[in-house]
Formats: sequence, structure tokens, C-alpha cells
Amino acid sequence: MVKVSAQDVADRAGVSRSAVSRVFTPGASVSAKTAEKVRRAAAELGYRPNVLARSLITGRSRIIGLVVAYLENYFYPEALEKLSNALQARGYHVLVFMASQTAGNIDEVLEEILDYQVDGIIAASVALSSDLATRCRAAGVPVVLFNRSQDIAGVASVSSDNYRGGAEVARFLLAGGHARIGYIAGWEGASTQRDREAGFRDGLAEGGQGLHARAVGDFHHDRARAAARAMFSGPDRPDAVFVANDHMAFAVMDVLRFELGLAVPGDVSVVGFDDVPPAAWPAYALTTVRQRANLMVERTVEVLLAQIEDGAADAPPSVIPAPLVVRGSARVPEGWTT
Repeated sequence: MVKVSAQDVADRAGVSRSAVSRVFTPGASVSAKTAEKVRRAAAELGYRPNVLARSLITGRSRIIGLVVAYLENYFYPEALEKLSNALQARGYHVLVFMASQTAGNIDEVLEEILDYQVDGIIAASVALSSDLATRCRAAGVPVVLFNRSQDIAGVASVSSDNYRGGAEVARFLLAGGHARIGYIAGWEGASTQRDREAGFRDGLAEGGQGLHARAVGDFHHDRARAAARAMFSGPDRPDAVFVANDHMAFAVMDVLRFELGLAVPGDVSVVGFDDVPPAAWPAYALTTVRQRANLMVERTVEVLLAQIEDGAADAPPSVIPAPLVVRGSARVPEGWTT
């Protein structure tokens, strides 16, 4: 089978070869009439543009590397879909790479991404070493951290206001009259975990309380279940618990209700963080802090493409407000307003 070339399409459409190139180059200037003729000719001949060949000429692959550590949490599949759609709308394609939480593995994956000559990298739910960040910068590949933050020169970040979100949960639970408040932490290497707990502790301290109990669930469903059993099986159990994300909060609620026979919120108030779709299901009706994925995605794409297309300077960290969403899993203070 003879491969159809751009010149073949140009001859069929009665236009120049450069016109064919412009039609298949995102953002290029071309009249609607010419574009329609070229696309019709391309469809008739079965022509597909050679994106890799074009990248050798332009120096741009229009590929974004997207690395993520885990997808069990409902928040990430939804966010990755939104990121992919937003980038595709701007003429970019996404390559998704999976990594573990360990720094060494993440660096190996990012090294592999660089081999694909990507135009930029979005690191979702992972951190990277300063050495690799320097390598990306030297290669002219901008990096944006999504739902993480790090103090590394040349690496932009977009995250929710995790600190204020944690503080608001503390204010809410204290206003509800809770006196024995627990916390189930996520993976302690994550900035999201660190900031949520810091805000929560500071909010409790402002109300004259400290943590009654603490356990670690590592953002993992089964570990969160084990943490809930350990925290609530004794006689001095908490009367409220803030869980560092919804994925763990669902596991905690299941243990409290179906294993330990406790009423939520009658015996224990439960609050999560993320506001993933199941949080609104009647089975959970989870009070939680909302991560505004649409705004986070919009800002991530804006920051990344400003660096790729306009050579923009390093952007300061972007922090997106995260409101508390009150549902039925926690006691609602009388007269409560956010």
C-alpha cells in the first residue's frame, strides 16, 4: 500500500502543500473554505498527518506528559479526564504515566517522560526531586504540580487551600459541641496531608482543644479501615473524626456503622476532604471540603501553556479556595453558616 502524502492531498484539493500543513497545524491561520477542501480531500485519500515528523521540524511535539501515583481516589480519574479534555481543546495530546509514591520511582518515570520529547509535564498527586526539576528546566520542559506543592525553583503548583480547609473543619466540629475529636491522616509525605492536618490542628488550638486521637490511613482504603478499628474500638473513642480525604472517609464510615454498630452522626460525626461524587450519595451524605477540580484544571492548563507558548516566567503557587460542604454525616451546629 502506498502511503498518502501531504502533496497528494494538496493536488486533490487544488491547494498548495503549505496550505495542507496549516490545516493540520493547531492554531495556524487558514480560511474555512480551504480547510473544508483539504479535509474532504484528506478523508477521500485516507490521509493522516505525521505528527512526529512535524515535531522534528517545529521542535514541538504538542504532547503533555501526565504522571499520577494512584487512581483509587475518585478525585483523580475525574481530574485527569478534565485535564485531558482541556489540553485537547488547546491542540495538545496527553500521555499518562503511572508512578508509585517513592521519590526514586517518580524520578525514573519522569526521566522516561522526557525521552518522549514532551512539551510540558503535569505531575498529579506526586512530588519530584530538585535534581530532576533542574533537568526539566534545562531541557526547556515546564513542570506544573497538580494537587501538590513544593518549594522548588522553576516548578509551578496548583492546589486547593488545604490549610484553610482543615481549619474550617475544626471550626465546624467545635461549633457542633464535639469534645473528643480525632484525625485520620493520609500519606505523610504529601503536602496535601501536611497542610490539611496543620490547618486542622491550628483550628482546634484556637478553640482551646487538641487532637483526642490520631491514626494514619495513607490515603488507602484498607489502611483507613484498620485505622478506624484501632481508633474507635476502645472505651475512650472520639465523638468526631476528620479524615484526610473522602476515599478514606467512606472506609471509616463503613467500619463505624457496619462493624462497630455506631451511628453516624448520632455517635460519631465524620468529615472528609475532596467532595468526590459518592460523597453526595444518600448512603454516605458525607460532609466534606470541596476541591474545585474545574478551577484547578483551568489554572493548571493556563500556567503550563503560558510557559510553553509564551515563555512566561515562573508562576507563583496557585491556591484555590476550598469550601466546606455540609451534609448528613456530621452534627450541624445550630445556626451554622459557612
